[in-house]
Amino acid sequence: MGAFMKMQIVRHSEQTLKTALISKNPGLVSQYEKLDPGEQRLMNEAFHPASNLFRPITVHSQSDWITSHPEAPQDFEQFFNDACRKIPSPEKQTIYMQSIGSLGNTRVVSEEYIKWLKGYCEAFFYGLTVKLLEPVSVSATRCSFRVNDHTQNLQIHAGHILKFLKKKKPEDAFCVVGVTMIDLYPRDSWNFVFGQASLTDGVGIFSFARYGQDFYSSHYEGKVKKPRRTSSSDYSIFDNYYVPEITSILLLRSCKTLTHELGHIFGLRHCQWLACLMQGSNHLEEADRRPLNLCPICLRKLQSAVGFNIVERYQALVRWMDDTSTDTRVTPKHSREKSVSLQKPVEAFKECKEWIIKCFAVLQK
Repeated sequence: MGAFMKMQIVRHSEQTLKTALISKNPGLVSQYEKLDPGEQRLMNEAFHPASNLFRPITVHSQSDWITSHPEAPQDFEQFFNDACRKIPSPEKQTIYMQSIGSLGNTRVVSEEYIKWLKGYCEAFFYGLTVKLLEPVSVSATRCSFRVNDHTQNLQIHAGHILKFLKKKKPEDAFCVVGVTMIDLYPRDSWNFVFGQASLTDGVGIFSFARYGQDFYSSHYEGKVKKPRRTSSSDYSIFDNYYVPEITSILLLRSCKTLTHELGHIFGLRHCQWLACLMQGSNHLEEADRRPLNLCPICLRKLQSAVGFNIVERYQALVRWMDDTSTDTRVTPKHSREKSVSLQKPVEAFKECKEWIIKCFAVLQK
């Protein structure tokens, strides 16, 4: 059975959770007490054992992140006092998004997908500006690439992409995130990586290649014949590379990864307090178990960094989930495609929307 184990629950005492959230530092306690009463009521759910809004972390196997990557937990006080943490400022409060290669099987799908991700990030990091950079091809980045020996799919070098993004970083950027549907590898000896970020440079790159329905299936269409020693500057292998079909689950996973990794750029470390978007994940099944929302401790960290009102932020997230309209209705010329009316596939967000509505009840008592 390998790594099979009985599901375990990581339970902290009420006092531990209360201190992790509020702190014992008098300055941070009074800062907490100045928050809106509804916001305090919601965050205090962190240490109410009967809360049905915030639950403990469950560990399902030895390969889960929390068992296999022991890390020191980060409470609110440690986050607040972290001298290395980057804080948005009036001059640098824009998150830039850069798509690398096509994100959809047509240009239109590709353009819509990045707009959906932009809209989600604007709601999640409510109060900051999110802008799109002009899409670039893989060849524009001059990155190394390879065909993975095991999975036979194309991969691009994450570190080289980060260097490219750092060079392109606009003056007013808080950070620049690259998104791609091409798999990533961080170094030759590694099989793959979902994403990589440099906190000091404020850049990150994330791939959604493994989030398609069929990546791990035997009939995965993204397998490529290993090229006979092509030159490292011949990017023609990326012409018409395979892109997974855009589904609601792909969009959900993409939004999750993007906001988790951006959380790191704001200085939030992996969460070990409660079930939370900021938990680490070692594999897709574990990433899927992670909620889309932040626990109160991580929510307080993000609120102190960005300065949003919690109700307004949740309203913005619900608006994004409700808005399935699109600005693109096209009948492609010279093509057999039917007229495409792209609706944002939000079905997979239903549970999260219902959860936010429960939070409103506590916030607006």
